[in-house]
Amino acid sequence: MGAYVISQCQQASDILAVMLLQQDAGVTPELRVVPLFETLDDLERSHHVIEALFSMPEYVSRINGRQEIMVGYSDSAKDAGRLAAAWAQYIAQEKMIKVAQTKDIQITFFHGKGGTIGRGGNPAVYRAILAHPPNTINGRFRVTEQGEMITQNFGHISIAERTLDLFTAGVLSERFVKRPEPKIEWRQAMEQLSATSCKAYRSVVREDKRFVPYFRNATPELELAGLNVGSRPAKRNPTGGVESLRAIPWVFAWTQTRLNLPAWLGVGEGLDEIMQKQPKLLMEMYNEWPWFNTLIDLLEMILAKSESKIAQNYDNQLVHDKASIELGDELRRKFQLTQKCIVAITGNETIEAHNPRLMASMNVRNPYIDPLNVIQAELLLRLRNKPNDGTNNDLDELRILQDALLITINGIANGMRNSG
Repeated sequence: MGAYVISQCQQASDILAVMLLQQDAGVTPELRVVPLFETLDDLERSHHVIEALFSMPEYVSRINGRQEIMVGYSDSAKDAGRLAAAWAQYIAQEKMIKVAQTKDIQITFFHGKGGTIGRGGNPAVYRAILAHPPNTINGRFRVTEQGEMITQNFGHISIAERTLDLFTAGVLSERFVKRPEPKIEWRQAMEQLSATSCKAYRSVVREDKRFVPYFRNATPELELAGLNVGSRPAKRNPTGGVESLRAIPWVFAWTQTRLNLPAWLGVGEGLDEIMQKQPKLLMEMYNEWPWFNTLIDLLEMILAKSESKIAQNYDNQLVHDKASIELGDELRRKFQLTQKCIVAITGNETIEAHNPRLMASMNVRNPYIDPLNVIQAELLLRLRNKPNDGTNNDLDELRILQDALLITINGIANGMRNSG
């Protein structure tokens, strides 16, 4: 076994407790203990935790000058929104590296990403590696591969070799490709973007009383929890709301309806605020800062894969109370605002106008995915409205509907590719 990863690590004692546990149990050789910083608060305090650990001679003597640290992308994005989480991850890695350098300790960052953009994924592997903060890789790179991405990237020998080639080239090139340090103005803009987008994201997901009922009705989230499509419980707390929902079903449910809300919610408000005052600054950041360029291009890709009209059909079929209907309309307006801002920054006439390969691929896929979405909305309506008196006929019909729903889920997930 490799690393003992501590989920939701918040303080130095979380790491020390695991080391003591291994010593008490007589684990030989001891597993390396890896703290995982995954919420916005965890990321912001991470360098303090690392500094406390590295200030203990007994701890330093046991790690042989090496420390692995896991950075959580899924839960931080669910907590604060994609843009705020991305900036928090950037700053946290910078600060932790500086702490480690003062103590002469090598850091290996373990990037806990999912396949989809809402969980930190990036299909452009080489660019994604080079977009990490300077001096944070240094020839050592670890990353998760999850779900459908395993088959996509490693399902065939030739594709697996190509994937490993890209990782190897990226890690090697990162040592020699000189990348600009963010200017003070860029950092200030990102702080403002992060604060505004986080506030906008949380005002919907956490504070709007309409959101949870809307989410439950407009997406197949409840049905996903009842189907055998995951390897672990959908919720950490079975009685909790969105905050207790695991990142995978949170993203997966919105991917199914083609709204892809976790990837962009809050981004439009953040970008629009700066666009009103400093539009040239955002364009400069996009053209000169690889990290920001990669982030905007990722958002543009997921917006291109989203279809607000498809999402609206789910609302028409499944959402009936006035408050939820109004919220659905508001979210689609936020989606349009985000599209408008992204196009203004990139200078493209339309979303992904510079990427004919992706658009051609979508033109082939969408005629197959769109009907699956329409069928899925109808199946959800029938399942939710189906009376069940426990007879065999009712149970048989229920199984048929559930099997059909599972087929649409798999079909949409495969069509969207980076779905969860």
